[in-house]
Amino acid sequence: MIISKRQQQTEDLLSRAGILPVVAVDTLDQARGVANALLEGGLPVIELTLRTPVAMDALATLKKELPDFAIGAGTVLTIDQIGQCVGAGADFLVTPGTPTHMAEALASAPVPVIPGAASPTELLTLLHLGFHVCKLFPASAVGGLAMIRALHSPVPQLKLCPTGGITEASAAEYLAQPNVVCVGGSWMVPRQWIQAGDWTSIRDSAARAAQIVRQVRAG
Repeated sequence: MIISKRQQQTEDLLSRAGILPVVAVDTLDQARGVANALLEGGLPVIELTLRTPVAMDALATLKKELPDFAIGAGTVLTIDQIGQCVGAGADFLVTPGTPTHMAEALASAPVPVIPGAASPTELLTLLHLGFHVCKLFPASAVGGLAMIRALHSPVPQLKLCPTGGITEASAAEYLAQPNVVCVGGSWMVPRQWIQAGDWTSIRDSAARAAQIVRQVRAG
């Protein structure tokens, strides 16, 4: 019952987001700058990846300073990281892949989770464990739109957040698929813009991404 409730929360969160920016930062100032730029552009949810030494501190700092901003921890690879991220205030957790021991730990996590998978077998295993909302990663490398469309008929209850290789040009077509609840990507937050402090470009790209969500959902 707990996992069912959490997964519904996950689906609701991703549905509200539409597009999930996947961000890596090297400093707290970068975290603040990119978060504010995304908010100004109209994207209220962020996946802050645990790929840099400052990531956990950045997560905790943003949650204190921007309490209404939904901040997820991405690239969660270990059970210890699950507890650390929850303790830092993460609103949700994202994994690039989900071995059995991680799936078991995620099933009891006290926040929404988006477990990653790369194949139909992995997705069906997660579905069997109670996860009906999953991250398809790396989406474009494992079949992209063709795979997503093929999955819909046999498992229409499975909701996906494809991430990996998606661009501003392709996001709308992904988001328009009936089994896609959200699209993840980093095209609006490239490292060169973050490192240069180019918050204007990030804000403007985020605004275009938010417009994609509105246009697709307007039908």
